[in-house]
Amino acid sequence: MFENIQSQIQWLVIPGSYLIGSVSWGLIIGKLARGIDVRQHGSGSTGSTNVLRTLGTRLGALVFILDVAKGVLATIAAKLLGDEPLLDGLAALSVIIGHNWPILSRFQGGRGIASAVGALAVLAPISTVVACAAFIPAVLITRYVSLGSLLAVVSAIITMPILAFIGMTHWEYLAYTMIAGPLIILRHKENIRRLIDGTERRLSFRP
Repeated sequence: MFENIQSQIQWLVIPGSYLIGSVSWGLIIGKLARGIDVRQHGSGSTGSTNVLRTLGTRLGALVFILDVAKGVLATIAAKLLGDEPLLDGLAALSVIIGHNWPILSRFQGGRGIASAVGALAVLAPISTVVACAAFIPAVLITRYVSLGSLLAVVSAIITMPILAFIGMTHWEYLAYTMIAGPLIILRHKENIRRLIDGTERRLSFRP
């Protein structure tokens, strides 16, 4: 009986992770710091890049850290409640879905990169390092955050099966990568179109 109760509690981490993801820090900080709704400015996203462009570097960095923390918190919670690889991956996926479509903010959220990085850092640190190695130079050279984000996602999609094959991560984590990766790419479809057209905004540290 105790095991059944414990199993039921473990699976509650999935809706719990969605609710964690639904906390839109960009929206909260925008209203607290400047009294504005960041969804009405720039790209309309509650993510850290739009906050940076709208409110400045300091607040953008704060939102990024808090959004990363959402992914870390949800995934660690899943591990502490049982450390079942499939559950860990589903919790990580749920926090991204919550970030993108937050029930607490009329389903208008961000694109999921920061929370995805936080979750991936817990599930597969090596893949996270490779993703960051793709993201940072791309952004520094081109100043296109969207391009760096897309390259990071693609690198994770490539590295995770390799890590699973050589036994350095769980095969179940591929459910997270292979769903979350294309989902994040799809959320960047407008950015991809602007990159192709040459109209994508470059990163600027001036609000």
